[in-house]
Amino acid sequence: MEIFMDSTFAFIFLTIFAVAVVVFLMAIFQATYVVKQAEIIIIERFGKFHSILHPGIHVVIPFMDQARKVVWSFAKEDPNTKRYYQYIEIIDRIDLRESVFDFPKQNVITKDNVTMEINAILYYQITDPVRAVYEINNVSLAIEKLAQTALRDIVGSMDLDETLSSRDFINEKLRIRLDEATDKWGVKVNRVELQDVNPPLEIRMAMEKQMRAERDRRAHILVAEGNKSSEILEAEGEKQSRIERARGEAEAKITLANAEAESRITIARAEAEVIELIKNALPSKDPASFIIASKYIQALPEITKDKEGKMILVPYEASAMMGAFSGIKEILSNGNSKS
Repeated sequence: MEIFMDSTFAFIFLTIFAVAVVVFLMAIFQATYVVKQAEIIIIERFGKFHSILHPGIHVVIPFMDQARKVVWSFAKEDPNTKRYYQYIEIIDRIDLRESVFDFPKQNVITKDNVTMEINAILYYQITDPVRAVYEINNVSLAIEKLAQTALRDIVGSMDLDETLSSRDFINEKLRIRLDEATDKWGVKVNRVELQDVNPPLEIRMAMEKQMRAERDRRAHILVAEGNKSSEILEAEGEKQSRIERARGEAEAKITLANAEAESRITIARAEAEVIELIKNALPSKDPASFIIASKYIQALPEITKDKEGKMILVPYEASAMMGAFSGIKEILSNGNSKS
């Protein structure tokens, strides 16, 4: 009987010892944390913040120290509907890397009462994990809701044309507002980008018609400006051509006039020399009669022609012609006697 009791006691002791060892090992396992790079774990001792575990291996006091559980929202795309949906997880590790949050499309109303769908993407980073855990519950969801309300407020102060043409302005203004609001949560909003801005179908159709009309107007303007430039160039070319032609004609006339003047001067000089020679040969005679007689003889063939250009054989003013011959004969005979 005593042997049986001793064996029972030994079995119970071994069982208790084994359970204690297993519990101790489990406590040691749960108290050991391996923190990856760019992650942290917040440790609470008896429910109060105690420390932050940085990347590396850490062992905390079992049953006294525990990792703080955090509620975190995530967005995931449904492969069937291609739409994003949110789900919530309880995590004990906070990622310090820059996170991307693509919140789904939402309807916003512009200043001129046009409803449109806008989808934005948000880049943020946890800079103070203690404040991100203790200052706000579910910081990712809070950032999403804050971004939605701020976007509605900004777009609501702008009309449709400003909204479509001022994406950079909206992005920067939204980023500044979110960064100021999330600063007390230990969050830094680095960048906000509008992905899709979709006005209603009838607005898009009207905008397309307006764009086509604007392109047609610009095309007509370009064609008109081209025709105008072409006509101006042609007019300038014609003007320059006329100027050069007139200049050439003027120079030709001047050249002809100069040549004619020189010819007349030469003829006049020759005639003056002839008259001078006649005066020297016949000092007592008038040289004009000799010149008139010679001119008369030169013009006689033209005088004796009819209207058809035929020579008339009948003497024409024979007395005048004979007088001219006699005058020339007398001059020549006097000149020969002197010589």
